[in-house]
Amino acid sequence: MAVLNEADNILPVCQELAETFGADSAIEILAIDDGSTDATVKKLLEARQTLLPRLRIISHPKRLGKSAALRTGIAAANGQWIATIDGDGQDDPSAILTMLERATSTQGVPPLVVGVRRKRNDRLSRRIATRFANGLRRRLLNDGCPDTGAPLKLFPRDLFLKIPQFEGVHRFLPALLGHYGAPLICIEVQHRARLHGNSKYTNFNRALVGIRDLLGVMWLQNRTHLPDHLTEH
Repeated sequence: MAVLNEADNILPVCQELAETFGADSAIEILAIDDGSTDATVKKLLEARQTLLPRLRIISHPKRLGKSAALRTGIAAANGQWIATIDGDGQDDPSAILTMLERATSTQGVPPLVVGVRRKRNDRLSRRIATRFANGLRRRLLNDGCPDTGAPLKLFPRDLFLKIPQFEGVHRFLPALLGHYGAPLICIEVQHRARLHGNSKYTNFNRALVGIRDLLGVMWLQNRTHLPDHLTEH
């Protein structure tokens, strides 16, 4: 869970995580604070004290971006499977259990599972911008994913750490992991209204950065050559 200035949302989100995963000691829960300037870290420490004793909290010294925060958490994690979730309360963590079941029951190369938001609980302008961005991305990258920006994703840790790091990489995982052979599984998930506060992104800055990143991913796909199979003699 990557968080930035989510002090008002931390406790209810951690409460829900505790209710969903609290009894399963095999599941590791990490919160990566991306240089928050409010009481986010204080609330995370409170959550660990009262709700999630095994919560691991890692802080960036300054804001580096969501993708950097996710990579920090994924590199620090110990498990084979990684699930990502936002810290604003819009995601239902119980969906992760369904996603993990689908992933572990799949034969062959471990998949990427994306929780596609069935009905976006965002303002109309955000929904229109997202629909346009998803359509453009699918047309140019042919990644087969209707909602690549969905926060709920589950994938193999070692495969994620193979791909290049850049801010925005979390929005292109279907294309990038698919290039490494990971099949894509999409399942519908519930999308709720944000508990408190506002999104850290505007439609304008997401559009400008998204176009630049899209061109970069197209370049990566064109320049990354991988063998279909290996023969050892």
